Amino acid sequence: MTAADLARRLPSIATVRKLSQSYAVLDAILSAGEYACYSFDRRWGPHEELASMTNGSGDEYSIVFAAGGVFIRGFDHESPMSPYGDDGYGPWPGLVDSVPSEFAAYVTEPAFCHDAGTGPFLAATVCLWRGHDDAAWQTGALDYPETDDPDGATYLFDLLSAQTPEVYCDYASDYFGRTVDPSDVTAIFDHREITPDLVRRLNPGIGLADLAEALDTIGYRC
Repeated sequence: MTAADLARRLPSIATVRKLSQSYAVLDAILSAGEYACYSFDRRWGPHEELASMTNGSGDEYSIVFAAGGVFIRGFDHESPMSPYGDDGYGPWPGLVDSVPSEFAAYVTEPAFCHDAGTGPFLAATVCLWRGHDDAAWQTGALDYPETDDPDGATYLFDLLSAQTPEVYCDYASDYFGRTVDPSDVTAIFDHREITPDLVRRLNPGIGLADLAEALDTIGYRC
């Protein structure tokens, strides 16, 4: 799957936002204050929210929910499309050339850039966007390398593209070493009330009161 395939698979902006909040809540519970891959900050900027994924090994994504729509950046550090493969650390040809003006600032956003000593550059191998009036997600027109998962879209966005509790359960087993009931994941996907019993089933080592700050930052609403 490339970013072009991902653009066809991603659901609506509202659903991507709701899922992103759900993943952040689940990770907050399962990580018990330790390292979580998925996060969501409803106060990231003026009229901006940010969903993030970072695996601690150099791979990450950022999803900005802004007034004009949504901008998505993904970075697979082992991708042949990595800017580290270019002497000038430039983006892969066509990756960001057609980013609309309302999202152009995110191409140079410091939080999404690295610096190899020659100045900041966008750390991205995947780029998508969608305005609120757009009928579908958009990507740049580019030629992909003839390799498996050339831009990292499959690896980076597997949870968002699959949108199933079972895929999250597989991730939780692999990353947190926990067996999670899909029905409990579904409860979070549906933004049902988070009860002490639900938290205890997901992670006996944490209580609902311990999640107050995280839930406020995420903006999870039942």
